[in-house]
Amino acid sequence: MRILTSEEVRQAELATADRPEMSPLLLMQRAGSAVAQFCVSHFKFASVCVVCGKGRSGGAGLAAAESLAGDDGNISVIILAKEAGELQPDTAIMGSRLNLEVIWVSSEAEFETLGVRDAFQADLIIDAIAGGDAHALSDLDRKAVEAINDAFGTVVSVDLPSGVDAESTAPIHRDGAGSVFAHGVITFIAPKLAHVFGELTAGPIAVSEIGVQPILVSNKTKLAVITGQEVGIAFRRQWNGAHEGPLGRVLVLGGSLSKVGSASLAGLAALCAGASQATVACPKSIQAAVAAFAPELVTEDLPETGEGSISMAAGERVNQLLGDSDAIVLGPRLCDNQETKELVQQLMKRCPLPLVLDVDGPNGFAGRLEELKCSRHAGAFRVLSLGPEEAARLLGTSLAEIQKDRVEAARRISRESGSCVVLRGWPVVVAGLSGEAWINMTGNLALNRAGSSDVLCGMIGAALARQSSSSLPPGQSGAPEFQQATTGVQELPGVNSDAEFKRRYVQQLQQNSLQASAFLQDVRVAAAVYLHGLAADIARDRLHENTVLATDITKSLAEAFGKCDLQVDEALFYLQK
Repeated sequence: MRILTSEEVRQAELATADRPEMSPLLLMQRAGSAVAQFCVSHFKFASVCVVCGKGRSGGAGLAAAESLAGDDGNISVIILAKEAGELQPDTAIMGSRLNLEVIWVSSEAEFETLGVRDAFQADLIIDAIAGGDAHALSDLDRKAVEAINDAFGTVVSVDLPSGVDAESTAPIHRDGAGSVFAHGVITFIAPKLAHVFGELTAGPIAVSEIGVQPILVSNKTKLAVITGQEVGIAFRRQWNGAHEGPLGRVLVLGGSLSKVGSASLAGLAALCAGASQATVACPKSIQAAVAAFAPELVTEDLPETGEGSISMAAGERVNQLLGDSDAIVLGPRLCDNQETKELVQQLMKRCPLPLVLDVDGPNGFAGRLEELKCSRHAGAFRVLSLGPEEAARLLGTSLAEIQKDRVEAARRISRESGSCVVLRGWPVVVAGLSGEAWINMTGNLALNRAGSSDVLCGMIGAALARQSSSSLPPGQSGAPEFQQATTGVQELPGVNSDAEFKRRYVQQLQQNSLQASAFLQDVRVAAAVYLHGLAADIARDRLHENTVLATDITKSLAEAFGKCDLQVDEALFYLQK
């Protein structure tokens, strides 16, 4: 889901204004319904106080009050104005339709009246004052912000906590004086920078598109944030009767004598993320231990070095295994043996399958990122999963420089290696081959625990195998649309008489097809990252952050998938939950 500026969100909304079924008033009603749905889903309350400003956020607040009143709730509505004539037109219309008594507040002194003080005793307070327009706050608005922060009820902010600048990337606690401190935030059409970088709340942050599709407007931020929407795209549900196609076979190549569990975790995670089969190819001395880890895993023993890692002699058997796989996860704890590194480097150059390279692998390419590039033949797609320390080694820079601008660091590694990059840490950044960059807001400190990155790599492998298994037969490249388009080229008038035109036409089609294919693969990687963090959050809530193990993340994937399905069904997408 792309991160837009406030102006771009307005452009997206205006683009629908010519459609009668998408009038501004209807969009305001949809926004209010989404606010009500969000509140009911996450918080318990018997009474509500909605504090409304004069603008569009205030109108959404009034619409939310209308929706909540239908549940026979105890609703108080405060409008920060003297009369309806001071409101924006659509907000005034929404207010005229409201079948509730309104408390008009036009001076700071009125906050001390009994009716206003009683209203602020509500269990739930909806902040619909100014949204992300921090510069529009009047003295009266600031008094309302202060009153909300002094209240004891749960606070939900509409669009953004009032007093927060939508385009700010500074965490709210650094300069948050004069802004609402919310327990939950819901915005509309698209998230803004402050939703992602502002650390607005420890509670849920959700986006409702309210029927507006912002895909055609510009994207000045050049960033996106991952939600259940991407999971719905990458892990599309299989309906009854749609079981004849494989879900993808993942080959995990890794492990060593001293690090048995890593490859096993990656294989198990691939299965839990939907792969139809996970094969763990590991040194012969640890095969029995890997097989005992989970009976669902297929294991293959490989020749090993004296240190108990995979040797170069395994190359022929690995080639055979590639023929029965749709994606490969390479490098869960392969150790630093030079012979093993050479095997990794050779496989990186020639592997025709989508490939996920774990944290150990990139260490063998420090300062030589260009060697990670592969030819752009069918299926060739690389994912590097690495932490900030590994990123610093790859770029030959300091950890401080990486952390200073994590997005640019990930993008640079992606450009120089020709790979999709997952830069772990907070927040996780996915820099794709398509040029898109995603920020992930799910996850917690449990992801720093051993084995978590192995689980992530297995999940990414499953996501890529799912796509690869349904791709075109060997020998065909590009998306089906490209195949259909090029097949019909000879039928275009005048094309046969102009070979150069035909060549350029086909070349452009192929370029567009590859770009679209790269984007879809990037989305699958991003979706796996979001699921990984969401499963860790579910495990933390069920257990405790200090006790969550990597296997607990795999056990929580079923619930994580269910939550993402619900986001798609309700069209309410969560940046964090």
